[in-house]
Amino acid sequence: MKQNGILSSIQSSEALDIEEVGDDHLFSGIDTPLRKDAFAMEDELKMELIEKHFRHIMEIMGLDLTDDSLKGTPKRVAKMYIKEVFSGLDPKNKPAIALFDNKYKYNQMLVEKDISVFSNCEHHFVPIYGKAHVAYISSGKVIGLSKLNRIVEYYSKRPQVQERLTVQIANELKEALQTEDVAVVIDAQHMCVQSRGIRDSGSSTVTAYYGGKFEEETTKKEFLAYLGM
Repeated sequence: MKQNGILSSIQSSEALDIEEVGDDHLFSGIDTPLRKDAFAMEDELKMELIEKHFRHIMEIMGLDLTDDSLKGTPKRVAKMYIKEVFSGLDPKNKPAIALFDNKYKYNQMLVEKDISVFSNCEHHFVPIYGKAHVAYISSGKVIGLSKLNRIVEYYSKRPQVQERLTVQIANELKEALQTEDVAVVIDAQHMCVQSRGIRDSGSSTVTAYYGGKFEEETTKKEFLAYLGM
């Protein structure tokens, strides 16, 4: 199928049958799985197509789209997917990072706690929400504090697996800050566990990355102490 001359068909590939996989946790790799032509289509056309297909999904479910409460839902969902909850898929939305000289000669760890995480499970497209805690030790440069939050936000706004999200944030911090001395901890709850399947509303998932000096036990303990862990 072509849309405005853009090939939009998804190439088929061999995969495990969904009935065999069931609810098993799959992690395909560090990079978010994207096709090479993922950004060949303009956002407006993407939203137009998502609106059309989501309307069809709602019709299949038997919903009455002439109802005042439902008739605008397909368009709202399309806009939400492209402009909001999955906007982190598009590199044009990646935050610009500027570094500054560490004029204060601060050589201890800097910790940014309780950064809000709102993401979506790539297996069921339901929310993941929680907190991220990041830290780094300056190699001579520092970063604006809000940029730490924006890095977390950018990688969260895509279909995710928490392990991948943790590593993506850590890798971006290492590249941006030009240091291996970074740490990331994410403590999050998954609606695919809470609202379906096992329906366990009391559990959370914790993932961590420790690089450079944070692999040393004393530094790691100091970081975790700041977090109350």
